Formats: sequence, structure tokens, C-alpha cells
Amino acid sequence: MLTHIARNADGFNRVIVAADRGEVADQYEGGVPARAAAIEAGAVRPAVELIADVRRSAWALESAWATCSATAWEGEARSPFGATIPVVDIPFRRWREVTLHHADLGQVELGAGYPSSSWPSEYVREELRRQEMVWASRKPMGLTTLPAEAIAAPDYLRLAWLVGRATIEGLAPAGIF
Repeated sequence: MLTHIARNADGFNRVIVAADRGEVADQYEGGVPARAAAIEAGAVRPAVELIADVRRSAWALESAWATCSATAWEGEARSPFGATIPVVDIPFRRWREVTLHHADLGQVELGAGYPSSSWPSEYVREELRRQEMVWASRKPMGLTTLPAEAIAAPDYLRLAWLVGRATIEGLAPAGIF
């Protein structure tokens, strides 16, 4: 999981630097297969190396954000799946990546937990709006309203359900993330 977070930062750094040059770059050189191979290869390292990698990659990304030109923020990048995304959306995408995988780390590796109820309310508000639009876009016309059980759930739980990080009694997985 930590290698995944580090490679995500490196990928976003790559597209920001390219956008600063007026170029459109792939988030991961070599696409999804190269990304998966890098994550798998890096995951077996000792904890001290994993943590150093996350710190290095995060600092490099934040430095790129702090020093890039306005041109970079107006640019575009290619996601791992080939979609063109606006560079200005990258900070939110990074926030998503870190928030969701922080929750995954708590559940899987650390046992300490970082439940969706602990997610920042600003993140939940923005991401919930986005994921509810994704939900609606993938449903047949006229069936775009969330199920009553989801609507009745607290915002953080509804979002966790939409992104596949929680269940809501009586509902199948949302299946959109």
C-alpha cells in the first residue's frame, strides 16, 4: 500500500513537470502494467525504506506543485487508463488516493483503523458529489437515484459504500469504483 501511494505521487509529479513544459504526459510511463510491476516490486521492502519512499515522493510532488507555472495548471495529463484529465484536478485526485489508501492501511496492515467516519468532512463533501454523479452516469435513464438505504446513511458511509470501502445493510456493493 505504501509503495502504491509513493508511485501515485511520482506519477502525478511526472504529469505536472510535463505540463509545466507544455506537454501532455502519461501518469505512469509504461501504463498500467508498468505501474503494477513497480508497486509489486517495491512492496517487499523494509518498512523504513517504504516510509522514506513515501516521504520523498510526497515532498517531490509538493515541490512540483509549489514551483510550477500557471501554464502547468492549465494543462492536461493522461490517466493510467488513457483518459485525459485536467492538471488542476490532480491535487484532488491525490487527496482521494491518500485518504482511501490511508483507510486501507488501517484495515489491512496496521490494524489501527482509519474509518470513513474519520475522513475530512471537506473531502467527503466533494468526493460524495463526484461519486454520486458517477453512480447516476452508470445507471439507465430514470434509475439514477441512489437506493433509499444509501440516502439514509451518513454522508461518510454513503461515500465509503460508493467507493467500495464499506457495506450498507440491504445493499449490494455500488460497483462504481
